[in-house]
Amino acid sequence: MATLEKIRSKSVFLIIVIGVALLAFIVGDALTNSRNIFGDQATVAKVGNSKVDIHDYQRKREELNNQLEEARRANPQQFANFDTQKLPEMAVEQLLQEAVLLNAADKAGVRSSGNLLRHYMLDNAGNPEVMKVIRQLNAAGISVQTPQQAYEVIFNPKRSGLTDAQVEPYQRAWLAAEKATEKMVLQQTYQRLLIGSVKPNELDKKALYNDYITTSNVDLAFMPFGELDAKKYPVSDKEISDYYNKHKGTFAVEEPTREISFIAVRITPSDADMKASTDLATKTAAALAKSAQLPKEIKKEGVNVTRHSVRAKDLPAGPAKEYILNGGLDSARLISNDMRGFTAIRVASRNAEVDSIQINIVSAASEKLGNKVLAALNSGLAADSVMSKYSADSVAAQLNQWIALYDADGATNALPKNTLDSLRNAGGKFVALQQGPQGMVMAQIVKQNAPVTIYEYDEATYTLNPSSKTKSDARAAFEKFLGSNNTPEKFNANAEKAGYQVQKYTVTSSTPAVPRFQGMDSYYPDSRQVIRWVMMDGEKGEVSHIYNSSDATNPAMYAVAIDDAYEEYTPVDNATLKDYITKRVRADKAGDQLVAQYGKNTQSMQSAAQAMKTEVRNVPGFRFGNNPGVGDPEVTGKIAGSKADKKVKITKGSDGIYVYQVSSNSKENFPYNEQQYEQQYYQFVSPDMMKMLQGTDKVKNNIYKFEAGE
Repeated sequence: MATLEKIRSKSVFLIIVIGVALLAFIVGDALTNSRNIFGDQATVAKVGNSKVDIHDYQRKREELNNQLEEARRANPQQFANFDTQKLPEMAVEQLLQEAVLLNAADKAGVRSSGNLLRHYMLDNAGNPEVMKVIRQLNAAGISVQTPQQAYEVIFNPKRSGLTDAQVEPYQRAWLAAEKATEKMVLQQTYQRLLIGSVKPNELDKKALYNDYITTSNVDLAFMPFGELDAKKYPVSDKEISDYYNKHKGTFAVEEPTREISFIAVRITPSDADMKASTDLATKTAAALAKSAQLPKEIKKEGVNVTRHSVRAKDLPAGPAKEYILNGGLDSARLISNDMRGFTAIRVASRNAEVDSIQINIVSAASEKLGNKVLAALNSGLAADSVMSKYSADSVAAQLNQWIALYDADGATNALPKNTLDSLRNAGGKFVALQQGPQGMVMAQIVKQNAPVTIYEYDEATYTLNPSSKTKSDARAAFEKFLGSNNTPEKFNANAEKAGYQVQKYTVTSSTPAVPRFQGMDSYYPDSRQVIRWVMMDGEKGEVSHIYNSSDATNPAMYAVAIDDAYEEYTPVDNATLKDYITKRVRADKAGDQLVAQYGKNTQSMQSAAQAMKTEVRNVPGFRFGNNPGVGDPEVTGKIAGSKADKKVKITKGSDGIYVYQVSSNSKENFPYNEQQYEQQYYQFVSPDMMKMLQGTDKVKNNIYKFEAGE
């Protein structure tokens, strides 16, 4: 009884313990299965069993960013306008291809041997992963040129006078390079195997050869459809539906797809902004005429002043150059004033200066030797004899080097003023420019160019941007429009009346941002966030709120309406697709009717051409690869496969009506080259490796769950 009472007294406690245990079990199970309930929180993209992990994606993004920065430094003009909104999709695409290839290679049992990896790491000087490590070493002052040298320094540091701690970061980098290289080797090996699997048999090669050497002498007449009359060739909804169902497979989409209507509002300066800019321009020019230092109140408005010192040939073209050349000293003038802002010029001085000099430079390995060499040079030793008099390992000479003191950007500062003064005051003798325990550098002036006029002037510039009030008014007007046009139907119907232009796009999760033009590789700034809303948050029939571009010089607002959304197939009621099908069905109907109509006139080519109001053309060498005047591949096949029976035949094509007559067939006398037709077969098939491996699996791109772009 006592035991029973104890159990009863503890019953509440036991219920709580059991409840907590059950809750922990349920929560733990839910967390374990959260990837199934909420989706894989670490997967950026996947296709089949191949995935792109968020950590790999982040590394790839950083890598692409670094590559872009290097490319911009190396070729700033080519990459200046590269849109970074494309980088996320580039990263996903590259990583997906890697993942698919590596997955396929693993299934096929492809492995990378130690010898092969060694070859790519140590013997292949073009391995980008190894070159990256070499650049890191050189940047740290550890000079290596080859992979073997890099390996020796990293894994045998004491021989190079380094410690284990110093090379530890490079050991990690080398091991990372090994992993990346192993992936690369596996991918390349499997790609070669995959490409090698796409080969023609003897029949395929012979068929290509026969198609090439078999020619026909063909007379041809063609009547294009042109713009077909919808009343004469009506198309019913049932006919559209039947065509759609018959060809439905061709309308499949690879990713979830959205049809959108997009409005971009560029905010430009108002009339009030222009007037304020003009007033500021007048004040700036007046202030410059008094002093090169502008008052604080003008600077606060955004006016910048830059001092320039350039030669006449480097002056900016146009009115500015004319004024700088001929304007009075300490005078100022407004050079330009328009929608972009204004520029005012103040002429400061015009002085004669030498713009380049020619010098001899001699260096010595020690200060003691340098003093001997300097004395010898100034005692009459010719500069070009230095290396023959002293050891070539101890001295070096660079003769007749031209130093530009001014270039297109102004003073180069190639030589400090005190150095230049020392050279000029030396009377043609050598002077020491640098000296110390590490050696001595000495130089002499050989020649100076004749002085040229250096024009010194101040340039005041102002960029006219929309004021806060202008931007506020534009936003209020746009918000008012969106408030009363909150469905795609209203959005599209009333935009033009409100002064907005609607652009139509088809987008997916792989669309980097909103294109400026459909199909073009140029995007609206900061419009990646718009695509994110479309693909992640918005629903069919909804209109977004306002999105803003962060470009201060070209501020803009965006809004979008989702007209349609589909996952598997483009629906039959899609406007673009429906228009396409309607045209195809109408052309098919017209073709049947016109063939029946003009088929009565096929007694001869001339009678058929006359009835069709066209002309007969002779094509003497008609073959699959040479078929001028035939725009339909099915018609090409019919003609090329016809016997030379001289019968006049009529057929419909996708683009019009064809009448043809094959008068003779022949074979060209070309030798059969097996390798040539094997290559032609591969080009003809043009296999897409990713498609081959992907099969029917669709890409699931979750990139917009992780970032909206920059």
